[in-house]
Amino acid sequence: MSKKIKTIEKIGFQWGMDSPFLATMHHKDQFPAGNEVQGPAVSLAGRRIGNDFSGKDGFSMYHGEKVPGFPVHPHRGFETVTVVLEGLVDHFDSKGAEGRYGNGDVQWLTTGAGCQHVEMFPLVHQNKDNPLELFQIWLNLPAASKFAEPDYNMLWAEDIPVIKHTNEEGKTATIRLIAGKYEDKKSLEPTKNSWAAREENHVGIQLVELEPGAEFHIAAGSKTLNRNLYFYQGSGFITIDGQNITPSSRIRLSGEDSITVVNGEKTSFVLLLEGEPINEPVAQYGPFVMNTEQEIQNAYKDYQNTQFGGWPWPDDEPVHERETGRFARYPDGSVIKR
Repeated sequence: MSKKIKTIEKIGFQWGMDSPFLATMHHKDQFPAGNEVQGPAVSLAGRRIGNDFSGKDGFSMYHGEKVPGFPVHPHRGFETVTVVLEGLVDHFDSKGAEGRYGNGDVQWLTTGAGCQHVEMFPLVHQNKDNPLELFQIWLNLPAASKFAEPDYNMLWAEDIPVIKHTNEEGKTATIRLIAGKYEDKKSLEPTKNSWAAREENHVGIQLVELEPGAEFHIAAGSKTLNRNLYFYQGSGFITIDGQNITPSSRIRLSGEDSITVVNGEKTSFVLLLEGEPINEPVAQYGPFVMNTEQEIQNAYKDYQNTQFGGWPWPDDEPVHERETGRFARYPDGSVIKR
C-alpha cells in the first residue's frame, strides 16, 4: 500500500465510515410507471410489504406500503444529507415543514433534539418509468449541538456549484460540490448548527463523474483529516498513486497529502467524504446517535413521552399531489418554489 492510500475495502449497501460521518446509503431503483396513488403500477406480490429491500424487478418498496420510501420515523443527535441525483422525494416533518425535491437537489436536515419525518418516493409519471438515484449521508453532531433545534436547508440543484476540470488530453471530471470547497469555489451553506458550518472542520462532500482518461485532484489537508473516497459505480478502474482500484471500493486516503485520481478507459463515479473527526464517544441505536448509552435510553423515553412534538399530518406516509413542483415550506411558514 502506498503512503497516500491507507486501506482499500469492498463496499455493499451501507459503507464503512470515519468520523464525522456515520453512514452512507446509496439507493438506485428502476421504478416503473406510477398508478393513481403514485405507487408502482405493477403487482407487488412476493414482496415483504412494509420491509421490502428485495430489489425485485429492479426496485424496492423499502418501508412504504403503497408508495416506496420511508414513512414517519424519528431521529435525534445527527444530520441527514440527502443528495437526489434522479427522481423525487416528498418530505414532511413533525415541525410542520414539507416539500418536494429531487433531480439534483440536496436536503440538509439537522435532527438535533429530535424530530419525526418521512421520505417518500412518489412515482409521478404514469406513462413512463420513474428511476430514482440518491445518497443519504449521516453526519454526526458534537455533544454541544445534539440538542439543537431541528432545522433544514434546501440546496437547490440550480445553485449547487458544479466544477468541470479538463486535463491536457481534453478529458473532463465533473465535480458537484455539496459541502466544503474545491479550488476557489465554496459550497452552499449547511444548517447553522452543523459540524460542516465551521470552516476549520474541513467537511467536504463531493460527487464526481470522470470521463475516460479524466483526472480528479484532491488538495492537501491536515494530518488529522479523515478522508474517504468511494468508487461506487463504473466498469473499469481508477488509479491512485500507481495503484489500480476496481469499482465498489472504499479507499481511505491520507488527509495531509495532495492526491490525483486518474480514470481508466470507462466512465467512473466517485464520492469523496472528508472532515475533521469529532473525537467524542458515539452511542448509536436505531434512529438515535448520542454520546452515551444513558442518552440513548433517554432519547427513547423522550420519544415515547412527547413524540418529538407529535405528527401534524393525516397519514404516516403522505405524498404531495402528482402535479406538485419542487418546493420547500419551512416551519416558520415561508415557502420557496423551484
